[in-house]
Amino acid sequence: MGITLEQAQAALHAAHQKSMDMGLKMNIAVVDAGANLTAFIRMDDAWLGSLDISIKKAKTARFFDMPTGAIGGLSQPGGSLYNIEHSNGGLITFPGGIPIKDASGRVIGAIGVSGDSVENDHTVAEAGMQAVANR
Repeated sequence: MGITLEQAQAALHAAHQKSMDMGLKMNIAVVDAGANLTAFIRMDDAWLGSLDISIKKAKTARFFDMPTGAIGGLSQPGGSLYNIEHSNGGLITFPGGIPIKDASGRVIGAIGVSGDSVENDHTVAEAGMQAVANR
């Protein structure tokens, strides 16, 4: 079974809280095990362009079951996944997308965050992922 709506909402809530604690305006997306959008929020005044990026980060993390930043390292010129961002209707290969696992370590979905630096996007996504991992 994939992520439940309750789990997706817990991830959104934790990521939203982390964004507010950091004084950031984010778009936050959670996808299920099939990479289908399950939950989403756009904080007031968050960048419109980051809406699509947050969803693609979540989908990318789920498609490959690894953080998007890790894929970015592999997709550089000469890397084993060079040009992968052009597959699957467009992927995002910089930090901010993280798979979400259940207690047994099975991937049940993913979270994607966009709206600030990739480091801050990743930090906020990690807070959302941890909210589900710790349940």
